Amino acid sequence: MLEKIFTAKVKGYLVSNVVGITIIGITKYWMDQNGQPIIIFSEFVIIPLLMGMISAWFWQDLQLPSRKLLLYSAYNCFLAILLSYIFLGEGIICLIIVSPLIFCFVIAGAFIGRNLYKRNNDTLNVSVVLALAFVFIGDAFWGNHQYENEVSDTVIVHATPDKIWKNVVSFKRIEQKNAFWLFKIGMPSPIESTVEGNYVGAGRKCIFSNGYVFDERIATYAPGKDLTFDIVNQPKDPEIMNHIDIIRGQFTLKDNGDGTTTLIGNSWYKLYVFPVWYYDIWAQSITRNVHLRVMQHIKELSENN
Repeated sequence: MLEKIFTAKVKGYLVSNVVGITIIGITKYWMDQNGQPIIIFSEFVIIPLLMGMISAWFWQDLQLPSRKLLLYSAYNCFLAILLSYIFLGEGIICLIIVSPLIFCFVIAGAFIGRNLYKRNNDTLNVSVVLALAFVFIGDAFWGNHQYENEVSDTVIVHATPDKIWKNVVSFKRIEQKNAFWLFKIGMPSPIESTVEGNYVGAGRKCIFSNGYVFDERIATYAPGKDLTFDIVNQPKDPEIMNHIDIIRGQFTLKDNGDGTTTLIGNSWYKLYVFPVWYYDIWAQSITRNVHLRVMQHIKELSENN
């Protein structure tokens, strides 16, 4: 009896994860071969739902109460995250970001599956699986996978634009400790910016705490007013690659006429991970905290010199 229970539990874990990893692997390969390096909505919704339903199929004879089904599903989620790290090459920060989606939909799939299998209706079961497959295929082939956004932040600096400008163009190393929780646990944070020259077309670099460098080219150079730069190369890091492209950055200065200046930081980016309603929350938060770390440093340098 114990052996039967153990076998059912293990099958629920292994089969669901093998199916999930295989579908994701095939989808990523197909997307890459067709020039679409994106991670679609269905990979984080339909596949976890399917994984939960598969595991519930193997566990149905165990007659698990809700608490145990929830616990087993949580274990299944941890296994899925571990396998994604090993076989799909996802970064730790990315897996932290995606884990709430995986947990929600794997658990939901397990409870949906348990209720379906209680009805003992094969037609209904097949219909649900076919519906999920139809949504997945439709998302992969016909879904809208284009998304760009802009994030803007402001900081009041107690200095005039001419005193601030040199610190906008390039700034010395940031020594302040990170306040943003993702930076604290290992996400790279901006620490320094360098520039080749004070003119349109000059190269600029934004250096991060792990040594990664974003290569930039100045597109607008209006002293005391506007510094706009295009991102021409970004690090090939698992936390970034095929997830987000930073397209352009900008700092503008607005003289308030009272000895203070409004420093405005803008960034434009393109997302390659869906659903947008979930991932853009993270993208905006991370971009905003990059802005504020740099802008607070510019404020401190300008006010103290």
